[in-house]
Amino acid sequence: MTGISFHSARRAWLRSAAAAALAAAGMLRLRAALAAGAVPPGVAKIKGDVRINGKPAERGQRIAPGDLIVTGRDAELVFVAERDAFLVRANSRIEYGAAARSAVKVLRVLTGALLSVFESGQRREIRTATATIGIRGTGIYVEIESQRTYACTCYGEAVLTPVDDPGAAETVVTQHHDQPRYIYAKGMPNMMEVAPVVNHADVELYMLEGLVGRSPPFEDNWVY
Repeated sequence: MTGISFHSARRAWLRSAAAAALAAAGMLRLRAALAAGAVPPGVAKIKGDVRINGKPAERGQRIAPGDLIVTGRDAELVFVAERDAFLVRANSRIEYGAAARSAVKVLRVLTGALLSVFESGQRREIRTATATIGIRGTGIYVEIESQRTYACTCYGEAVLTPVDDPGAAETVVTQHHDQPRYIYAKGMPNMMEVAPVVNHADVELYMLEGLVGRSPPFEDNWVY
């Protein structure tokens, strides 16, 4: 019985070692893909019913300022614009590059959810019904709920401003999903509250940064 137990344990250890080796090989392939550089701007992935300005999206299609992106149920869109990359979730309506008074590029998230990675040093802004989010190079996930906006600054710096109370604005500086927030509409006792990390993953951030030839600053410290 002792011999059987020993061999069983050895087989289990070998299986575990093989799994670890496969995981390491996968990481090496991922790093090689990231090192290969950025993909051209445009639509990189389409899943399900995705429409741009009312017409079905196409691989390689450029996203231009003023374009309206709509994803259906179980749909998904990944695209690159300049040195920024985006993952649009299902049931979303996104206005890309809506006009603003300044040179800052604006994305309006009307419904659904958006995961974005932005080039450092470039001013960007995400607007929702309840929040204005100022960005200078960061990864951020935004999801729209009925009475609030969920915003996780995955890494980098963002200024979170409630639309109905600009005086409650908060500057968030994070390394790895450190300070997610709910941002509420008028009438709530607190315009912003601490939130958990939900509905987005580090592997998605690696994928998006890889499309523009970068990698997230948290390196191999994967948690989510």
